Amino acid sequence: MALWQTQWVIACLRASYPQCNFEIQTFQTYGDQVLNVALSKIGDKGLFTKELEQALGAGEIDFAVHSLKDLPGDMPEGLCLGAVCRREEPGDVLVSRGVSFRDLPQGAFVGTSSLRRSAQLLFARPDLKIAPIRGNIETRLRKLDSEGFDAVVLAAAGVIRLGLQSHITELLPPDICLSAIGQGAVAVECREGDTSVLEVLAAIDDKPTRLATTAERALMRELGGGCQVPVAALAQLDEDVLVMDALVARVDGSEVIRVRREQGLKDDPAYEAQALGILVAQDLRERGAEEILRLCEGGARE
Repeated sequence: MALWQTQWVIACLRASYPQCNFEIQTFQTYGDQVLNVALSKIGDKGLFTKELEQALGAGEIDFAVHSLKDLPGDMPEGLCLGAVCRREEPGDVLVSRGVSFRDLPQGAFVGTSSLRRSAQLLFARPDLKIAPIRGNIETRLRKLDSEGFDAVVLAAAGVIRLGLQSHITELLPPDICLSAIGQGAVAVECREGDTSVLEVLAAIDDKPTRLATTAERALMRELGGGCQVPVAALAQLDEDVLVMDALVARVDGSEVIRVRREQGLKDDPAYEAQALGILVAQDLRERGAEEILRLCEGGARE
């Protein structure tokens, strides 16, 4: 998926700058190497970005391509988001043997790599048996049969981008599974002050996606980092109004706290989007998320 995203970004850049030469340098991150342990048990956000950011800081590469949902809320010193590309479908999909989520058998065995997904799925269906599933998308699809899962839940964007839509049984609605912060968006990270690179990347920066994800990432920062709490948020731009849904859940799915708020974008859209994320985080705390957040220590949020 990472290579696909990088090739897609390069293709978009070449369309705007055919005179420029772009070379791809691949890296294997720690998150790519450890595939037999749930993500929530091996570290925080940054598992898939640290090695690339070190190369950026050292001047070995000019920019790095990431899934935005993999990036921590606070950027490393000296680095910035040079572009946030147009978002693909931000939701999650169910892949099963033709059976919808509501019609899965009692006690169905469901695979997911995410605390966020498992908590919401258990809230909707406490009878489910949830198990971690790692690997690339094709590997997870194969495990549906090889490891006896009744269904697996994946990010829609990855499945669509790889042309594997035929495997999708159902796009899970947000009231069942709200997406991860930044899900579906590809981010391009570069060095602050690198004006020539920033000028090139501006060609693929998508304003609606950047504004929406600015709000989502502001919420993530306001709630605090390094906590094993399922958090989800999705902001969507409707003309000049940004509408945001967000939730905090207990890991076992016994409680989900949801908030919706909207913000008009008039004078300073970037500032107003960030303010929306902060306000939604405060709403969540006021409605009971504070207690859930206090219960956790260390780990990853997804």
